[in-house]
Amino acid sequence: MDFWPEFLASSWGKEFVGGGIGGVAGVVSGYPLDTLRIRQQHSTSGSALSVLRNIVSNGGPTALFRGMGAPLASVTFQNAVVFQTNAVLCRVIDPAASQTRPPSYKAVALGGFGTGALQSLILTPVELIKIRLQLQDLGNSSHSDVGSSRLGPMQVAKNIFKTEGYRGLYRGLTITMLRDAPSHCFYFWTYQFMREKLHPGCRNTGQESLRTMIVAGGLAGVASWVCCYPLDVVKTRLQAQSKISFQKYNGIMDCFYKSVKEEGYSVLWRGLGTAIARAFVVNGAVFSAYELSLRCLFSNGGLHADHTI
Repeated sequence: MDFWPEFLASSWGKEFVGGGIGGVAGVVSGYPLDTLRIRQQHSTSGSALSVLRNIVSNGGPTALFRGMGAPLASVTFQNAVVFQTNAVLCRVIDPAASQTRPPSYKAVALGGFGTGALQSLILTPVELIKIRLQLQDLGNSSHSDVGSSRLGPMQVAKNIFKTEGYRGLYRGLTITMLRDAPSHCFYFWTYQFMREKLHPGCRNTGQESLRTMIVAGGLAGVASWVCCYPLDVVKTRLQAQSKISFQKYNGIMDCFYKSVKEEGYSVLWRGLGTAIARAFVVNGAVFSAYELSLRCLFSNGGLHADHTI
């Protein structure tokens, strides 16, 4: 039997299709909770329920999906790059990995760390645009590049580029990299560890059940968020600012200091419950869709899964 397909993929086209399917499943399944998380992080008070009520009352249910176009437009490429990069790095770090021996957990963790750092180069502009779109209904000066009218992703991107240039599109790159490198380390390690615990031997056979994929993927997502959540709060607040608006925060440490001073340490964990719920749903969908799509694309008699629930 061939080893786990994403580690020995012979076709970049199949990797991109599998990554795209997994990414789309993750975005669609978790985007409303992501909008709620962003609003909670940006606000100074309010429970998840009250923030949700405000979003729906001001913009209707469709407001929960505002800004989804930017992640969907890039998700095929981004998700394929993430999984392919992790596979390559794992093989480089652990050359002994083969069809009969999966990469060590150390290689998986280090591969995830490198993958997260590299992914930041793609993700920073996408998340910047998404955050500006998700906050545009608030109509305050912190994101005045969007203004009172509802703009699409391309219009927001053009406005940012016009007023801030290329550097504006990469606002928050450092904090994104600081967040994503360790979070992807935990992400891939947790998935590999949990799928083996839930279905012993599946790292060699690739025959875990759909339930195992969902649970292991969900727990991987939760672990990746818990380890870096305060950094995500800071990233949201920094990226919500634009050059032409009032600059409340002058960098990462200044944002940490002012946020804690004004709102207490609890602000660094605001929206965590929403993020965890979203992470479980999204990453259970991502890993399941990715694994199953690869098994279909690589249907050569050696790649299949037990689809029982």
